[in-house]
Amino acid sequence: MKIASWNVNSLNVRMPHLEQWLGQFQPDVVALQETKLEDHRFPDTALVGLGYRSVFAGQKTYNGVAILSREPIADVQVGIPGFDDVQQRVIAATVGDVRIVNLYVVNGQDVGTDKYDYKLRWLDAVHGWLSSELQAHPRLVLLGDFNIAPDDRDVHDPQVWNDGHILTSTAERTALARLQSLGLHDAFRLHHDDAGQFSWWDYRQAGFRRNLGLRIDLTLVSDALRPHAAAAGIDREPRTWDRPSDHAPAWVELAG
Repeated sequence: MKIASWNVNSLNVRMPHLEQWLGQFQPDVVALQETKLEDHRFPDTALVGLGYRSVFAGQKTYNGVAILSREPIADVQVGIPGFDDVQQRVIAATVGDVRIVNLYVVNGQDVGTDKYDYKLRWLDAVHGWLSSELQAHPRLVLLGDFNIAPDDRDVHDPQVWNDGHILTSTAERTALARLQSLGLHDAFRLHHDDAGQFSWWDYRQAGFRRNLGLRIDLTLVSDALRPHAAAAGIDREPRTWDRPSDHAPAWVELAG
């Protein structure tokens, strides 16, 4: 099973890219973030024509998450249970015997702001929920745009992206490590130790051409799935297309 995550940064704009990429990459399951569409505008009929069922939770202009699958989708959960939040950032569902949890993690704006505090509270709520999800679904993949670069290998300049910077602060990285301590493993790092492999590049300053990026789009596999994570990577090609998302798809392939 090939499972991917892609922040499309507006499905209304990027639908032709998604269609092209689904045809080329042939994933079995795709988690999308920043669809930026109200539910009545989600292109589920077009996706059925491409062979994908879909479940989604959207809102106008901002946020929005979805899961696409070639196989039936069951037990859909939208939002974090018990956490009051109008922003559509979380959707989970079961495909076969694998639980898929798709997150669009809060950006946080700047260290020390109210939005930063909200990010840390949001991540704490995710931790509480995931601890029970993993009990119920040992075969679980947590993926999405985490808006956190796990360590200095995942940033183009660690001196710039330091403890005082959003996306790389100690508190954010600690929150991510706390999620992983539940028994979740960075699939990319199971196969790649090298630095300089990114999934997001700023549109400004020729960020992609100069490879001034961050690896913030992650695929985490549970203890039960770790032995089955046969491959993982980042598909840079869609970032080269005309009017691209600023993110590239991250993916993991499960065998057996």
